[in-house]
Amino acid sequence: MSATNELFRYLQKNGIEFRVHSHLPAFSAHDVALATHVPDNVTAKTLVVKAGMQNWLVVLRADYRIDQRKLRDALETHNIHLVPEEELDHLFPNCELGAMPPFGNLYGMPVIVDNALANQKEIVFNACTHTESIRMRFEDYERLANPMIVEFAVHQNHIEEHVG
Repeated sequence: MSATNELFRYLQKNGIEFRVHSHLPAFSAHDVALATHVPDNVTAKTLVVKAGMQNWLVVLRADYRIDQRKLRDALETHNIHLVPEEELDHLFPNCELGAMPPFGNLYGMPVIVDNALANQKEIVFNACTHTESIRMRFEDYERLANPMIVEFAVHQNHIEEHVG
């Protein structure tokens, strides 16, 4: 069974209402927003960072960037960096490279979500492929993923020290 189908079954098993958007290949969160005809502020960008010895799934709005200082403070570490793409295949088996959904709980890692995304009623995110995305209520996502929600990102037009 594909990772996409497993994700759909997970959402259905938990009684989550969601919509699937099939679209042309989209390789960035901004491209997913364009392909699904939703604004960047509800489209989730999913990254993996290593904070100390722990991998974290980091989820923020497509139009935002990580503020490294704020993220380090939130994760209570001095050392933080993006996990190299070569490691993502191992961490997210059966997902297309860079198309991981924002459910760290399904992959054995904690999740941190920027509060600007958490303030949205809905979110849209990759469904393990670059050609399918899921749209669902944020409160349902929060209930399933149980993320830490803090401010760690700034709008991409804002100049700060950032990663990603």
